[in-house]
Amino acid sequence: MSRVWDVPVDDSTRVRDVRVAAEEASACAGLPSSRTATAALVATELATNLLRHADGGRMLINLVERGHDDGRRAAVQLVSLDHGPGIPDVAAAMRDGYTTTVAASLGAGLGTCRRIANDFDLHSAPGRGTVVMARIGHEPAVRNQGPPPPGPRAGGVNVPLGRAEYSGDAWGRVRGGDRLTLLLADGLGHGVKAAEASGLAVKELRGLSELPPPEILRSLGRALRPTRGAAVAVAQLDMYTRQLSFAGIGNVGARLRTDGTWKALLSHPGIVGAQAPASVPVQRVPWHADSLLVLHSDGLPSRWTPPDDGVLPGCDPAVAAAVVLRDAGSAARPVRDDTCVAVLTAGGVSRHGSGT
Repeated sequence: MSRVWDVPVDDSTRVRDVRVAAEEASACAGLPSSRTATAALVATELATNLLRHADGGRMLINLVERGHDDGRRAAVQLVSLDHGPGIPDVAAAMRDGYTTTVAASLGAGLGTCRRIANDFDLHSAPGRGTVVMARIGHEPAVRNQGPPPPGPRAGGVNVPLGRAEYSGDAWGRVRGGDRLTLLLADGLGHGVKAAEASGLAVKELRGLSELPPPEILRSLGRALRPTRGAAVAVAQLDMYTRQLSFAGIGNVGARLRTDGTWKALLSHPGIVGAQAPASVPVQRVPWHADSLLVLHSDGLPSRWTPPDDGVLPGCDPAVAAAVVLRDAGSAARPVRDDTCVAVLTAGGVSRHGSGT
């Protein structure tokens, strides 16, 4: 199931809450004590920065798989989001010990966070705010490890309704030969039962990497019958033909950005595991070097405006997902369900990123 920690950071007492959440997440991921301490330090620094530089924000902590090379072991993904003024000089902010205020600080800074995290990236835009992401895995970070290897990357963020312990949404990815498959599942309703359904969909995906999207949905239909069912979207990139295939059942949304233009990919009505149609149409579209795919559950407003930002395809997919999540919501449109956003990018390298 998708355990999630969603901590608002609106005063100094919340910094401790973020640190405790990072320690709890590390325990759930089975991180050794040294990496737990690293996660706690990075989480505390990011939360402190939210107060010092953005007048507050929120921290999202998810358990994720870092990638193929790290096997199936979970890592702790820390994401800070704010609507602050942005970082005027990102290069300077990334230097160890950099500060723009005289307020007390841990002295770690973004530069140190990048160095001790296994993966790190940020996106900052003047007047829109900043998103910072760090993933802490089981092994120490390798210094000067360079950018991630070329090729498509997938990532996401997950937020439970009302800061519940579990989200009824889940996302997962799997590689099989020349295919990279991204799945997003929205369990019917929300809470633990919804989380069981979406979590099972992600678990079953691991054995279905060689199947095309319609066959994956049919297999999931059989697997999810004992559950309350889920809306599921499957996007599969053939890295040899550079073609993206998409099929979905239920209310999972999908938007594809190519050449600066956004296009909606449509799902078919139904519930996987309960009321799925006999056949599901497949949409096939070309995949380019600047392509970016966003899958999202219905916790995101149905008429959200895709970001007009050419930098996002080069960001870590989790950062891109967090930017979409932050910018799509507003106080005027309160969230009424769990929200999950998963992103597939062509693999461009952010100038601020590190890791794989």
